[in-house]
Amino acid sequence: MPEIIFSGPAGRIEGRYHPAREKGAPIALILHPHPQFGGTMNNQIVYNLYYTFVNRGFSALRFNFRGVGRSQGAFDHGAGELSDAAAALDWVQSVNPEARNCWIAGVSFGAWIGMQLLMRRPEIEGFLSIAAMANRYDFSFLAPCPSSGLFVHGEQDRVAPLREVIGVIEKVKTQKGIVIEHAIIPGANHFFEGQIDPLIATVEGYLDKRLGPKPAADEASSA
Repeated sequence: MPEIIFSGPAGRIEGRYHPAREKGAPIALILHPHPQFGGTMNNQIVYNLYYTFVNRGFSALRFNFRGVGRSQGAFDHGAGELSDAAAALDWVQSVNPEARNCWIAGVSFGAWIGMQLLMRRPEIEGFLSIAAMANRYDFSFLAPCPSSGLFVHGEQDRVAPLREVIGVIEKVKTQKGIVIEHAIIPGANHFFEGQIDPLIATVEGYLDKRLGPKPAADEASSA
């Protein structure tokens, strides 16, 4: 899991990158929660999502938004962070020029940034939006949503109430040819404290459906 530094619009950006073994493997970009409330690329959900994609043979990148860790710059209320995410995708694509496709996953604030990037980059074919803060941020830009994906929310989320994200999903899931799924983790709060395993199991089940079983499981069973 090499540490990397790449250039962003506000200076250097710190990340962790795991290249796939297979040439032309897909890319995954994972975005962390709100920088001003302790969000970093080492958030447990971000960390687990990162390895979920690594174990499926993706080239995976997670990074710190501007002003977090060793990433330069200062919090920019979303506009700069979207530019950071675009720069991160540019970087990982530059080292994977033959990548077949790309997925994006975001947690809380990162989910909002990720969905905005999704609208701007047609090569993103799937998304995971975890604990999307539909009560705090405007998701109306998703009409229509260009790619199929999964929203996951905690049943007991008090930071971003469930009813708000359900309203967003109802508006965007009518797009022809696009399937928006929604999973609720029983008993989970906004941070999925004590519920990360069920969260990741839900994500794994969704990826199995979209991508087929992960190669690592096949290798382990034959070992």
